[in-house]
Amino acid sequence: MAETLKVLGQVAPSANSPANLYTVPSGKSAVVSKLTLCNQNASAAKARVWVAQGGATTDVKQYVCYDMILPVGFAPAEAMAGFALGAGDVVRVQANMANVSFNVTGSEVG
Repeated sequence: MAETLKVLGQVAPSANSPANLYTVPSGKSAVVSKLTLCNQNASAAKARVWVAQGGATTDVKQYVCYDMILPVGFAPAEAMAGFALGAGDVVRVQANMANVSFNVTGSEVG
């Protein structure tokens, strides 16, 4: 099986809008090396990160962090690392304001 190290996803969602940051492709698995968050606003922001196993509907048990406070100009915060994901799993994110970016790096196997 080939392993590919890469940027798995990048997104800067609209305020209060959940966004899919990364979906593991069919027939593959993935390991998240690092997920970083960057608040580019002039005031503190709140962020959420969750993993929907198999793309399931959002549920409280999926949250990795919930309303984590990102101080003014905060860059990058590590929210999760070393997560193993299976085909169809989705990393979702949300912030309470625009101009908060999310980046996930890691490897895909398969």
